[in-house]
Amino acid sequence: MHPDHNTGQQRCFVRMDVLFWIEVCHIEGCKDGRRLYMVRKSWLQDNSQLVAHHYNKLENKGLAERKQSRIFHLRNFNNWIKSVLIGEFLQRIKSEVGEDARINVLDIGAGKGGDLLKWQKGNIHHLVCSDIAATSMEQCESRYRDMRNRRNHGNPIYTLETITADCTRTRLKELYKNPSIQFDLTSCQFSFHYCFQSLDQARVMIRNAAECLRPGGFFIGTTPDAYDIMRRLKASEGLSFGNEVFSVTFENKEEFPVFGSKYHYKLDTVVDCPEFLVYFPAFQHLAELHGLKLVMKKRFEDFFAEQHAKSHENQVLLNRMQALETYPPHNHPEDAPVPEQYKHAEDKVRQVASEHPFWRKKLGTMSRQEWEALTLYIVFAFVKVDDSQPQS
Repeated sequence: MHPDHNTGQQRCFVRMDVLFWIEVCHIEGCKDGRRLYMVRKSWLQDNSQLVAHHYNKLENKGLAERKQSRIFHLRNFNNWIKSVLIGEFLQRIKSEVGEDARINVLDIGAGKGGDLLKWQKGNIHHLVCSDIAATSMEQCESRYRDMRNRRNHGNPIYTLETITADCTRTRLKELYKNPSIQFDLTSCQFSFHYCFQSLDQARVMIRNAAECLRPGGFFIGTTPDAYDIMRRLKASEGLSFGNEVFSVTFENKEEFPVFGSKYHYKLDTVVDCPEFLVYFPAFQHLAELHGLKLVMKKRFEDFFAEQHAKSHENQVLLNRMQALETYPPHNHPEDAPVPEQYKHAEDKVRQVASEHPFWRKKLGTMSRQEWEALTLYIVFAFVKVDDSQPQS
């Protein structure tokens, strides 16, 4: 648990624990659980098509336009997190099966194919991308064709298979070109939280992630930290919290069921739709039912600190991806007032300058608003330890 998580925040989830175990009883045939669960289902509003419509209508923007965004560095930082996470677990797989092994990957919630280049750099053999948004899948295919057309003859590209489906309701195995395919890695980046709309949807999503994953394969992803969201909500005066670039808004502060605990998330002009709290003990328990064992769960800032210190390659990648901005800016007058969102950077500059007089007085940082938004997330990883599947 993060140091900021207090006991009051844990109490917010006490009822969630009780409800979750009653709902799991429903899976195992408990009549009381079934009755309560059916009531819970009737409370839920289906948000799947709303989410699909939101992402279908998002326009692709060029680099010049993206650079003008208030969250340019935040999005690059998130990409760095994904790159390092994917790279680390692909390397674990290769250390087991060999550098030249034919690695198969399932990307759930792949969107427009933002990770296609990451898979190419990982030298995988076959990629299956699935997403609920049909337009996003079309754009993913277009990106892939462009990559394939640009490739060098000495650098072959993996094969791609796309599936437009709601991964929280549809069994993907029935849609694969090769139903007997085994994946070495399943990835679900910034989309897992949608499945916690209901127990049934969480079960289907996790089954899709695990069902064709070979023993020893990994399920990795990124998702909002429910505990941190609750901490920030409790500290707020109203039903929402955030800043100029993001906001999280709840309907109340009293009811937080395990499944269907909805809030509205807005991130600049990129995200504006309902999401659901992912109560991680429930996630972990359902994962265990599908033969998945948790091997890593870290907040973004902790994963960043660990991976940045781990290798020079990660540091170079951080710079190349422009995940941090230079402070002070190159055209920043020395006597100019310090914006409030960069006060932390200014304090660090002065501290280092006082200790090292000949220091060049530049560092990499991020605005306070962007940092508050990105530290809402965690990375996770499970390993497949059991090939048996629960009854459908």
